[in-house]
Amino acid sequence: MPRFAVFLAFGCLSALTMPARAQQVASGHRDILLQATRSWNGKAYDHYPATAPELTMIRLTIPAHTALPWHTHPVPNAGYVLEGQLTIHDQASGRTETFHQGEAFAESVNAIHRGETGDTPTVVLLTYAGTPGTPTSVPAKGEKPEY
Repeated sequence: MPRFAVFLAFGCLSALTMPARAQQVASGHRDILLQATRSWNGKAYDHYPATAPELTMIRLTIPAHTALPWHTHPVPNAGYVLEGQLTIHDQASGRTETFHQGEAFAESVNAIHRGETGDTPTVVLLTYAGTPGTPTSVPAKGEKPEY
């Protein structure tokens, strides 16, 4: 066997048997963006159903100067504004609240509401804690779907 081939074989075998370089073990830093027992409009969350859970995460992009159709959510959910701003309107009370880029909010459950954007497109990350077969958004009577 040529000397180079022996050297190459030995080098490959050595690389395979050498222990991997250990990575540093450390805890990560957490920022709690939202922890809530009630939605942004003050309504308390009730209880979870007794069925299997299903998490759904949606990245929703809404054009500038747009109001979403009126709708409800049958399950608890939270939003985080990645870009732009979102003003949420509660139909029954008339209450509104605006959330800007980098802000989180607890969405309303079983309350008719809608979001509205400002001068720029808005991107919102929405996370729903539901159950299999349960929709994440339900249009109000006569309205188009939210998404």
